[in-house]
Amino acid sequence: PACEKTDFPPIPWFCFLRSRAPDVPSPGSILGAGPSDPVASCPKECRCDKTYVYCNEKSLTSVPLGVQEGYKTLFLHNNQINNAGFPLELHNVASVESVYLYGNQLDEFPLNLPRNVRVLHLQENNIQTISRAALAQLPKLEELHLDDNSISTVGVEEGAFREAVSLKILFLTKNHLSSVPIGLPADLQELRLDENRIADVDEEAFQNVSSLQRLLLDGNLLEDDAIAPGTFLNLGNLKELSLSRNSLTKPPPLLPGTSLTKLNLQENQMKEIPVTAFSNLRKLERLDISSNLLQALPQGVFDGLRSLMHLNVRNNNWLCDCTIKWVIAWLKSLPPSLNVRGFTCHKPESVRGMVIRELTLDNLECPHNTELHPLPTQLPSFPHFPPGPFPPYDDPLKMSLYVLNSTSIEVNWESYFTVAAYKVTWIKRSQNLMTDISHERTVPGSQRRLSLFNLDTKSVYRICVYVLDTLNSYRPGEDTICSEVKTKSVPSTSNKVGESEQAAQQDSTSTLLLAGVIGGVVLVVLVTLLSLFCWHMHKKSRSSSSKWKYNRGRRKDDYCEAGTKKDNSILEMTETSFQIVSLNNEQLLKGDFRIQPIYTTNGGIGFRDCHHSNNSIAYCKSSNVPSVDFCHT
Repeated sequence: PACEKTDFPPIPWFCFLRSRAPDVPSPGSILGAGPSDPVASCPKECRCDKTYVYCNEKSLTSVPLGVQEGYKTLFLHNNQINNAGFPLELHNVASVESVYLYGNQLDEFPLNLPRNVRVLHLQENNIQTISRAALAQLPKLEELHLDDNSISTVGVEEGAFREAVSLKILFLTKNHLSSVPIGLPADLQELRLDENRIADVDEEAFQNVSSLQRLLLDGNLLEDDAIAPGTFLNLGNLKELSLSRNSLTKPPPLLPGTSLTKLNLQENQMKEIPVTAFSNLRKLERLDISSNLLQALPQGVFDGLRSLMHLNVRNNNWLCDCTIKWVIAWLKSLPPSLNVRGFTCHKPESVRGMVIRELTLDNLECPHNTELHPLPTQLPSFPHFPPGPFPPYDDPLKMSLYVLNSTSIEVNWESYFTVAAYKVTWIKRSQNLMTDISHERTVPGSQRRLSLFNLDTKSVYRICVYVLDTLNSYRPGEDTICSEVKTKSVPSTSNKVGESEQAAQQDSTSTLLLAGVIGGVVLVVLVTLLSLFCWHMHKKSRSSSSKWKYNRGRRKDDYCEAGTKKDNSILEMTETSFQIVSLNNEQLLKGDFRIQPIYTTNGGIGFRDCHHSNNSIAYCKSSNVPSVDFCHT
């Protein structure tokens, strides 16, 4: 009552605060304001936070009761909910806009979902059928995910998706569809039908979806005859069309050229592309024809692609013969803004792996008696070619190298096209390997010459010229031309002196080596002659062995030459007529010997036994005077 209007103009301060405070729900409306009291309105099996209800991964078999108004997102994924687990009261919760039900046990499109749901995730279930009645309950549904289910063409009731009048995004990836579902919603903008079993596309399949902007049909069973002519022609708003991983041998005819900016045709069986296949795709920015069976392209096949920015042609069997010459000229005429990837020679073997842009006339092989038709001197139909004459089959970029001296090289190049700038790089090669030190210099597009100084003498350098765009960016390996050259070897005076000394030293070494060889040969000859002389003298001496006498002056070798032989007890010197017999007398030490003569036939006249004080016996002459020269103990 104090806040009611009175005659007093001032308003109490507490009335001002109350007028600015948020509305507080009355006790009778507490069930309708879940977020204001989340503990009271959150289902006991779940956790609630602001506008989110988290009931995921709870092993639930049904949607829990107690989801109140005010919540917008309901997480029910990775449970065991089946089609019987959706209570009728859930359909009446008007505030829920997003429901996550992926990873459950649904085998049909569920009923009794929140009536105002806009985003619905039903992927990774086992849904097999979709009824019109189920989708008719969801008039505000805009985004529907049905990926990785078991939906077949017969399992979709005709016109079922048309009941979802607000549907704009429909994902049906990884299902069992054999054709495009009939009766798609008119406002559909994105449709994913990849990884199905679609083998036939009727001409009327997309007749009523003129708003479609993105269509994916990758990984199906589509062949050339399976796509009716003009199937995509009425899709005036289509920006992306993907037909990769099919069995097409050429691009489908009559592609929509009004707004198409991306076309994917990779991983098909295309062996040829008609020259008019892309003629009307004037807004196409990205084209992918990689991983096909292409060997050649007709001249002018890309002329209509006035907005092309990315072209991928990798993993094709490009044949680098005379038919590829127009591609070389086309590649070298492109502006830096156009990114082309994958033009690499597959055959013949002589150029396998080489980038087509870098080929020259000498690299190409043409059949004998082949007449080459030159390119026209003017190419007005393709905007990437600059105005002016075009050299037929010549390289738009040429380079020549001149060795000035032992440390300088002059690089010259010519370009038939105007570019923003050039980048010149040079790197030294050592033993067929490039060094880690690379030098580079950027020059303006008007410059055609650059001198390189302070190079190493008698060294091989790889020099490359790159074409740069206005942002000084380049594409290594494609917009470039390279060559190798070797610097001269000019030795200085000091080097000459050193080389002379080294040569003199080598000559001296050679002389000594020759002298050593000659001396060795002479030594061998002398030794041989001496051996022959000794052998002769020895033979002569043996012939008069009866005159030999034993004396202390004879060398040790004479004993051996006298023919000694050894057994257990006797060492017999046959030529000197002596023998050594071991003494077994117990009075003598073991190992003592005595010498006795071997008497000749005359009885050994002239010799007798000589006894010494040390119990040794000597055999001496009969004069009774021991002879030191002839007696040994």
